[in-house]
Amino acid sequence: MKDEYLAHRGRKAVFIAAVLPVLCLIAVVSVASGCVSISPADVFRSLAGCLVPGSGGVTSQADLIVWQLRLPRVAMGLMAGLALGGSGAVMQVVLRNPLADPYMLGIASAAGFGASLALIFGIGVLGGPYLVIGNAFLFALIASGLIMVLSGGGSATPESMVLTGLALLFFFQALTTIVQYFGDSDAVKAAVFWSVGNLGKADWGKLGVLFPLVCVGLVLLFWRSRDLNIMNAGDEAAMSLGVPVVFTRGFSMVVSSLLVAGVVSFTGTIGFVGLVAPHLVRLAIGSDTRFLVPASALVGAILLIASDTLARSVLAPVILPVGAVTAFLGVPLLIFLILKDQGGRV
Repeated sequence: MKDEYLAHRGRKAVFIAAVLPVLCLIAVVSVASGCVSISPADVFRSLAGCLVPGSGGVTSQADLIVWQLRLPRVAMGLMAGLALGGSGAVMQVVLRNPLADPYMLGIASAAGFGASLALIFGIGVLGGPYLVIGNAFLFALIASGLIMVLSGGGSATPESMVLTGLALLFFFQALTTIVQYFGDSDAVKAAVFWSVGNLGKADWGKLGVLFPLVCVGLVLLFWRSRDLNIMNAGDEAAMSLGVPVVFTRGFSMVVSSLLVAGVVSFTGTIGFVGLVAPHLVRLAIGSDTRFLVPASALVGAILLIASDTLARSVLAPVILPVGAVTAFLGVPLLIFLILKDQGGRV
């Protein structure tokens, strides 16, 4: 039995190891794709030319496209996908709801309301280039805090948290609609465009802010993955084994909410990544949270980078909002998973 367990655990580790080169390949293809095609070899030469002095490089135009336009965009997609995939997996475990994700809980709609206030009325906690980002982050945090407080604080149950999140979802959507109703057409258009997600405004300065948040957040979630694993058996069973259920649930939700708030404030609302990635991983390796969280993060990054590549390539030179592409990819995939769970009708 021990040998079978170790073999089963080894297959999960092999899956994660196999996902990493796929992620790297998709990232290279994404950097090479766009209105101006750049060969993968030129991408590597451009990277080497800037990272390794004296190694050559390519034309200045190619270097500009790679380093200033596409590489920050792909890096932002990587950070956002890791955060959304990992936090979505944790939320589904904590809330014991396979349809839970960062957007069903109203966090994204609250961020959208904050962004609409900034874009339409110029109201914000920060000024300059961080006006929209600061507002979106603040209201996402407010929504997260309201979920914890209104659902019962330390005694919050998964059911009460889900219901509170749904109530906040519709509440902030209604507020956003009212704000947009009184805005002029250009400002409303900008708010709507922000709400469907976009990686086009990524730059190295923003990545420098987001990178430590995502890294620390994922490490903290993985730190509690063993306790989350035990909580799959139920709160009473987990408490009998010494797991601090209340602390673990609250801590995991707070960290996941911070991750989502940070990502949404820079990219806008990108749906389905945090919902679909954990389901795909469960089909492949099961529900062991120690492997589910990192694997979901990696698969989320793959989904988001691939979606952004399609968004830039399908109707080039027109760039589609990446949130719309993830929805197009996520809806049929989610329907497939639902039908499969209902008895293998597909």
